Amino acid sequence: MKVLLQHTLPHRPLSAAAYRLARCRWRWLKDGLIDLVIARFGVDMSEAADPNPRSYPHFNAFFTRALKPGARPQPADPQALAMPADGRISQAGIINAGRIIQAKGHDYTLTELLGDADYARGFEGGGIVNIYLSPRDYHRVHMPYRGRLLETLHIPGRLFSVAPWAVAAIPGLFARNERLVCRFETEFGPMAVLMVGAMLVSGIETVWGGEEVPPYATQPIRRDLRARGIELERGAEMARFNYGSTVIVLLPPGAAELAVLAPEQAVRLGETMGRVNRAG
Repeated sequence: MKVLLQHTLPHRPLSAAAYRLARCRWRWLKDGLIDLVIARFGVDMSEAADPNPRSYPHFNAFFTRALKPGARPQPADPQALAMPADGRISQAGIINAGRIIQAKGHDYTLTELLGDADYARGFEGGGIVNIYLSPRDYHRVHMPYRGRLLETLHIPGRLFSVAPWAVAAIPGLFARNERLVCRFETEFGPMAVLMVGAMLVSGIETVWGGEEVPPYATQPIRRDLRARGIELERGAEMARFNYGSTVIVLLPPGAAELAVLAPEQAVRLGETMGRVNRAG
């Protein structure tokens, strides 16, 4: 039944309604929503820069709350790749023959995911780390490694849930959902960080462009940002989800040795995701 509803419910109208609800400033409503999520998902407010749930002007401000300084330290090794977000591993490993395993019986291609066949070739045989952010998690995404932003590609799509049960049941989910592909150049070559939207959780903001989604796209939107000279250090905030979803990191072949990461493994921002073993 849950899978059937994912295919039949109006994704964008429901997400648009959730967007408005999350920014409602009626105290009784926003406080009730915040209390519900804290109780239902066990949110640890002691880590928040502002631990008082009543101080947030609306639910989205609570959901995208900042952490206390030092709550998520970066790796001591300067060549380490850092986990970009709190969450659980959905999939991690090597990309074989340009195809990415989503779940048992389901896979999709790099080209489908990235929306660009030429760009996708640079990641064939490389590494992927896919992290699912649940409602209890910190919802800001940080840089896995220092890099210069080249461009973004906003790809239109559906807004299926990205919860584990949906990943196991809906073919090609990550390549079908609305997403923002952020292309970086690093010392080891290209690095892509993808922010994947989902039903009710489709809001995406970046530190360089503000709110990127919504509005929802009807066709791919490419933005060349080279002239702005945007360079971000490892651990710097790059984006946030207005509600949670999935972040995917892609690395070129031979660039790094990934840590051993198992599906459903809990991870935290700043943990070692791997280690760079060559410069491009």
